Amino acid sequence: MDTEFARTFLTVVAAGNFVTAAERLHLTQSTVSARIKTLERQFGATLLQRGRHGAELTPAGQRFLRHAKSLVQTVEQARHDVGLPSGYSGSLTLRARIALWDGFLTRWSDWMRQRMPDVSLRLEIGFEEDTMQGLVRGTADLGVMYTPQNRPGLGIEHLFDERLALVTTDRDGHWQSADYIHIDWGPEFEAQFANRYPDQPAPALQANVGWLGVQRMLAVGGSGFFPSRMTRELVEAGQLRPVADAPLISLPVYLVYPQGRDDAAVCAAIEGLRLLSTEERARSAENEKASRSGGFQGR
Repeated sequence: MDTEFARTFLTVVAAGNFVTAAERLHLTQSTVSARIKTLERQFGATLLQRGRHGAELTPAGQRFLRHAKSLVQTVEQARHDVGLPSGYSGSLTLRARIALWDGFLTRWSDWMRQRMPDVSLRLEIGFEEDTMQGLVRGTADLGVMYTPQNRPGLGIEHLFDERLALVTTDRDGHWQSADYIHIDWGPEFEAQFANRYPDQPAPALQANVGWLGVQRMLAVGGSGFFPSRMTRELVEAGQLRPVADAPLISLPVYLVYPQGRDDAAVCAAIEGLRLLSTEERARSAENEKASRSGGFQGR
């Protein structure tokens, strides 16, 4: 199968219609339509239902969607691995939740550029399920996440404990209101939150990415649990306030890596993650100590 056909299919799905998809791909509408029809002939099934309101996935299209994403992602990864920029001897892909890139993995990427300047890095955002699948399929070399799953051939190592603090924009420190935004930090967070706040009603606002919650609070106010790394500077600037007497929720952060990989890039990447995790644990301890004494330690 021509991967460009799969890419065209994904673009039509994302755009919702053939006209917009053609514009995004810089193709004619007839070319886009021809590619989709070719796919449908190859599979012997209708993938997209064309109608007045655009293009909608059929049941067969829904099933193909996951494979199309995997196919395009695999090709992109192959291009990254095989088509290295001039002067580079290898490549490495690390995938992690967006919150872990804020202040932690960005420092790791800088560490890697200095330690392994001849290794090309591909930095990706992904939730646990997507990252685990990438590690199994080989489209990701390393994963950093909150709730990994055991898979044959993959090793799991605890890096540090993420400290999620309850912060608010309310000057009086109130947070239990309709403006509380509940972030999906995974099952471990849900269990601890339910244990600490058993009577808390179902939240009216929810988000699957912490960054969205922070942006929402800064725009219109509110409260939520976030890693201290994400909110430290905002607290120091007075834009957010810690909620007095609110418990910290501890969320373990894990590294998932392929066992048996002993190439220099992977070994160096793991070494850097371990080193920066030690620093992260020390920084977290200092911040907790400062918080208990009434201050807030900066970076």
